[in-house]
Amino acid sequence: MPASASIAAPLLDRDFLAAKFAAGLNWPDYLATGKPAQRDAWNAVYNQVSLSDSQRKLLADFKRDMKVICLSGIWCGDCVQQGPLLQRIDEAAERITLVWLDRDEHKDLAARVQINQGLRVPTVIFLSEDDEFCGLYGDRTLTRYRAMADSQLGPACPIPGAPIPTDELLATMQDWLDEFERIQLLLRLSPRLRQKHND
Repeated sequence: MPASASIAAPLLDRDFLAAKFAAGLNWPDYLATGKPAQRDAWNAVYNQVSLSDSQRKLLADFKRDMKVICLSGIWCGDCVQQGPLLQRIDEAAERITLVWLDRDEHKDLAARVQINQGLRVPTVIFLSEDDEFCGLYGDRTLTRYRAMADSQLGPACPIPGAPIPTDELLATMQDWLDEFERIQLLLRLSPRLRQKHND
């Protein structure tokens, strides 16, 4: 699912990404853009999951600052199921700064990060401390796609708004955490940043 290899540099240049990151909202402000029922849905998933001690330790040990943009829709079911997991990761990692952008209000960015010719959400864009593009991940993790395939390619479709099994949420959390770790290692091993930080 990582799509970083397919992104041409001019589409996501540093100045453009820096401006988009600066325009991003924090979690409370982003949730406040939704209707009460939408906020309740996001908070229900947020309250359903937490990070394990080992996951918290991994995030606490990050050495490089990471800027992360989540292009999302407060109305989007996949965002409801995955956005709160991203927030949990952000809260556990001093080196991560996560901001939220509404896809429909930032169509210029959405157009540049289409996946399979679709304006998909959530789409997460990873940046270095100095706003260089490092990776793109979305719109669903492997766990989410497997769960959808099980329910939608079989004999019955899920009921909209049905509860999400906790084991599915935890596996999806691990999918996202793996991508955050991959980008952190990319940054940690970057010759450019190692020279800058003398490590």
